[in-house]
Amino acid sequence: MKLIFQTLLVCVLALPAMAAPDTPVFSNDAAPAGVSHIYGGPWEFYVGGGATAFDCDGDLKADLLLAGGENSAQLYRNTSKTGGGLSFRPADSGVNEKILKNVIGAYALDIDSDGILDLAVMRLGENVLLRGQGDCRFENANRQWRFDGGHAWTTAFSATWEKGARFPTLAFGNYVDRDAPGSPWGTCSPHYIYRPGSPTAGPDYSGAQEIRPGYCTLGMLFSDFDRSGTPSLRITNDRHYYRGGEEQLVALPVDQPARLYKRADGWQKLQIWGMGIAAQDIDGDGYLEYGLTSMGDTKIQRLQRPRDQEPVFEDMAFAWKATAHRPYTGTDQRPSTGWHIEFQDFNNDSRTDVFIAKGNVEAMPDFAENDPDNLLIGQWDGTFAESGLEAGLAQNTRGRGAAIADFNLDGQLDIALVNREGKAALWRNQGSKTETGTFGPMGNYAAIRLRQADANRNAIGSEIRIRVGTRDVSREVLVGGGHAGGTHDWVHFGMGVADRATVRVRWPDGKWGPWQRLFANQFVVIDRNQKDPIIWVPPGN
Repeated sequence: MKLIFQTLLVCVLALPAMAAPDTPVFSNDAAPAGVSHIYGGPWEFYVGGGATAFDCDGDLKADLLLAGGENSAQLYRNTSKTGGGLSFRPADSGVNEKILKNVIGAYALDIDSDGILDLAVMRLGENVLLRGQGDCRFENANRQWRFDGGHAWTTAFSATWEKGARFPTLAFGNYVDRDAPGSPWGTCSPHYIYRPGSPTAGPDYSGAQEIRPGYCTLGMLFSDFDRSGTPSLRITNDRHYYRGGEEQLVALPVDQPARLYKRADGWQKLQIWGMGIAAQDIDGDGYLEYGLTSMGDTKIQRLQRPRDQEPVFEDMAFAWKATAHRPYTGTDQRPSTGWHIEFQDFNNDSRTDVFIAKGNVEAMPDFAENDPDNLLIGQWDGTFAESGLEAGLAQNTRGRGAAIADFNLDGQLDIALVNREGKAALWRNQGSKTETGTFGPMGNYAAIRLRQADANRNAIGSEIRIRVGTRDVSREVLVGGGHAGGTHDWVHFGMGVADRATVRVRWPDGKWGPWQRLFANQFVVIDRNQKDPIIWVPPGN
């Protein structure tokens, strides 16, 4: 028996430990890339500052729109060489300069299903729908699409395609009503949901439904939290200004007015300084988790009983070591202030990582002044580990919105970050650092675009699921979330050491496509009407 025990002990000790995940190292290439931009202005621009990554010229590379606040928003055309340094040049959008002022942020989507991305622009004042004309040119489509942009302080947006709809349903979320008596305290504006009218005559947004009460939102996101096939609108709200408010969830019943979930529906009261929102199936149970940034600790909410189809959530951030509640470096240990949040795979190991933009609102003495951005790397035990310092992201700036995309098509995700009253950053992912001090690639990857005919050409509301070995990894194709902007681009998957995988898509109508073969380190277009994925080779490869 003693011999057997000793033999087993030797075998256990001889087992190789699972290697620690790679840490990507980033370089701020904004200056050499030609990006010089500042989001600034008075207190109305303490919030917002969105970045939008999307293809505006049809070359399948992510271009960039940066909000400016009282400065003009700036569109940049991506001129990066494949696998090379980042390079952008300012582009003339053709939009009246007045519209480019007072921009809080924007989101890209194909509203009229013509195959060219449009922009929903949130402003301090009238919101604007910009119709894409190709070659990074846009026109004001408010009158054409019968859209009343109002005159509120708009800080959040999301969109979805409801069942059978040719055009998307739009949601605009508003902040403080500056004209109300007693402003800003307890004077939050209502939100508005625009459902399209006639399905044949083009987008018609003349009918808006008011969502009241509003509780000063800074982020919203349409998603299917219960896998019912019908999206709901999750709204995260800033308790700094509301009175008696809370987080909100809006149901979108078919052919009925939108309505707020109530206690009788299972909705529980949660009060935070809600600033950003993201959704991802982190634990692989088939249901979305929701990341919510705040002043203090970050929330990651998971459905308690998914099969009940009730919105009863439990917070997993502490158990998963993802609260990110104070700075991870330096001597300032006051609470953090979180803004943009996004779930991605930055080191291509197939595990979910988290990026959080951080920064003091302005000069709030109870919160950290030096508040670096977070990069939480997913671990193999299901927790996260802070890696912002090692990644080179520990800068003393006031981060706001971000857009995450593979700007140079090298298979590694980069970060465009807007900073309040400071220059925007363009973080190029160099890969992991080797023992010799050079940088090398990390895991393998796959980049996927979806395409379908007629309405909703980019298949918003889909789920892409890839199987790497015995693990399934899924990502949703959504519009909204983050903080005042986000990415409409290739959907990125890390594959670790695997050289192949299989992929299938749950399309917006709920129907699953077949499993299809996928090889590593490729850009692939999955067309619903095509039998096999279409491989796209970046120029220069």
